[in-house]
Amino acid sequence: MLPISVCIIAKNEENHIEECCRHLQPYGFEIVLVDTGSTDHTVELAQKYTDSIYHFDWCNDFSAAKNYAIKKASHSWILSLDCDEYIEALNMNVLQQCMEQYPQSAGRILIRNRFTENGRTAYEQVRVSRFVNRNFFQFEGAVHEQLVPKPMSSDKTSSGNSSSDMSSAPKQVYNAPITVLHIGYDGSEEEMQSKSRRNIALLEKELELQGPDPYLYFQLGQSYRKLHDYEKALSYLDAGLAMDVDPALDYVQTMVESYGYTLLDLNRKQEALNLLGVYDEFDRRADFVFLMGLIYMNNGLFQEAIREFQKSTTMEEFAVDGVNSYKAFYNIGVIYECTGNADKAREAYKKCEDYEAAKERLRQLA
Repeated sequence: MLPISVCIIAKNEENHIEECCRHLQPYGFEIVLVDTGSTDHTVELAQKYTDSIYHFDWCNDFSAAKNYAIKKASHSWILSLDCDEYIEALNMNVLQQCMEQYPQSAGRILIRNRFTENGRTAYEQVRVSRFVNRNFFQFEGAVHEQLVPKPMSSDKTSSGNSSSDMSSAPKQVYNAPITVLHIGYDGSEEEMQSKSRRNIALLEKELELQGPDPYLYFQLGQSYRKLHDYEKALSYLDAGLAMDVDPALDYVQTMVESYGYTLLDLNRKQEALNLLGVYDEFDRRADFVFLMGLIYMNNGLFQEAIREFQKSTTMEEFAVDGVNSYKAFYNIGVIYECTGNADKAREAYKKCEDYEAAKERLRQLA
């Protein structure tokens, strides 16, 4: 078994904790649970799977709780999970190779977020740094916390390297062979809005303490989008993009895409065309190309829209389920149908797998 501790913080998670632990059992990892004040059966259920259960007084700081869990772990290698995240796939041999090859780097696991869209189960996937050696990383951020490199002291580290050695060591990330299903976004609209309001309060407090920060602006924009307050969302996304941000970062890519969708939500479709100015920086994944198709479509530029949707279907990298498959083909079908080309519309709709909206259009065209 690999010397890995899975660290989880929890509060009133009786509906998820057992399923989370059950998916970890086949791998033999140590499970460390830090409870932040549960009043339900969370701790009792977790005791079936681990003896490493600790209490932490909640202080409105997710990083503080997660760093406490890391300190309680028996092993230096840490996989950080939430209670509503279940391991779907994990390659032990490849993971061991990663531990040997990238001892001071952050492993980005693939998280598949499940949610309901128009009555259909859909998925959005994102890679997040969650697998690290605790000697080199810690959590920062009161909410939407991130793993960041630890500041190195002048003393030698546990691996025997001096601070000068460490400052020159690469801090790159790599894709860890771990896939997780996250069901936390699959709740009711009321639950999602309540969670968004909680996050906004914590984010705004952190912004007040830290000052302008593009990542905080991004998360505030995302939270206000979930509340359907698109004007507020746009103001924060705009503030984040106005700062010096690295287009190569995943959250910056998502921030640009959210910015475009928010402009469309506000019917500022002509303004959304300005994203053409950053096309070459963000067309590396299908989501942005699909968004440009929607922007062209909303502006009546149908041939340009079809070109973008077709391009998105040839791309492998994506976040939101369907942007490089059935959603793109569906929009191509809609354009052809609305412009009087029923044959090409049918051809596009037939490529939409079992997408119910496309099946309905085929029935109408029949």
